[in-house]
Amino acid sequence: MISDYKKRLSYLVVAGAAAYYGASKYIQDSKIQLVVGQEDSEESIEKLLEQCPSLTSNEAKLLPTPYLCNGILQTIYCTKIALTTDKQSDITYDRESMTMSDEGTVSLDWYPERTYMEKAERKGKPIVLVVPGLGGSAYEYHVRCTVKQLADNLNVQTVVCNHRGSGRTPLTSPRLYNAYDTSDLQAIIKYMGSKYPESRLLCVGYSMGANLITRYLGEFGDEAKLHGAVAISCPFDTFVAGKAMNAQGYFNDWLFQPNLMATIKRVIRRNLQVVQTSPLNYDIDAIMKAKRMMEVDNLVTARAYGHQDCWDYYKAASSAEFVDGIKRPFLAINAEDDPVTPVDGVPQGRFAKNPMTALALVKHGGHIGFFTGVTPRIWYIDPVVEFFQAVLQ
Repeated sequence: MISDYKKRLSYLVVAGAAAYYGASKYIQDSKIQLVVGQEDSEESIEKLLEQCPSLTSNEAKLLPTPYLCNGILQTIYCTKIALTTDKQSDITYDRESMTMSDEGTVSLDWYPERTYMEKAERKGKPIVLVVPGLGGSAYEYHVRCTVKQLADNLNVQTVVCNHRGSGRTPLTSPRLYNAYDTSDLQAIIKYMGSKYPESRLLCVGYSMGANLITRYLGEFGDEAKLHGAVAISCPFDTFVAGKAMNAQGYFNDWLFQPNLMATIKRVIRRNLQVVQTSPLNYDIDAIMKAKRMMEVDNLVTARAYGHQDCWDYYKAASSAEFVDGIKRPFLAINAEDDPVTPVDGVPQGRFAKNPMTALALVKHGGHIGFFTGVTPRIWYIDPVVEFFQAVLQ
């Protein structure tokens, strides 16, 4: 009897020790890893980061939602709740259409509505431009949550750029968008500057949108018209991301690629007449039968932009080398378990050399997930708000 009791007690002690070790390691792994440029410079991002406790305090960590404990689960959940509406995301946009030089159209979704910017007390208010990823739009849950928190907590005007054909934006030109052509972004930034010259302009981008922002800042350096930017789940090396996106496996075969392809094909179907006017004579039947993004990039994007194939396009689209030329406060947030934009493609060495850039790496966050709490909430919104608040001070 006593020996059984001692045996059970020893089992409990071992189990308790194992649980304590596991919990400690789980919490330790949840701490934020920061890579900050260390070169001597009068201008540095370090002082801004001191005002971002969610990144730099002793308690700074991303403890993932218990049942979303790895990158695939985080990414799936982000996709699953894309159209969900709750008190964190319940907003109504004011849409403005903008015509590009080739007669193409992008949609600008404002929150609060544009008329607020005309009021005397709001003139000169900062504007945060939000740039979604491939197939994304202003209506995605994570975009609406970010927009609402920025507008409510930072007292800024927000506007989301819906790419050509995205977010029910009509295609009015056969020219589509890609991961490296920043011409539409340049036109939007120029328009904001001319219409609201007293307002400082900030930018936050997701995935492909983050890639465009990174390239824009690197291309223009000191001439960039943004005062600061945040990149969420930026691929940086789009060749590495391309291989990950198109790899064989359950996640890509049954979850990620079918969802992405459904979005792309929906855009094609809605705008079929315009797509068919392209002088490139796209093979619509082949596009509609495609099962992977690489097939569409071979059939459409590579041809439209003069590349041999999708892999040549992916190599050309990378933004990693543009990190060197960034001259505005720039924060990137990536997850080490991102199944779409792997951490292998994140140029940590380049961040360490540029004093205007910082990279926050978390252990578990997936692709644009970063959910924490028993009731999932998006962790990175706090760093975004804190960082922009620091930039604007």
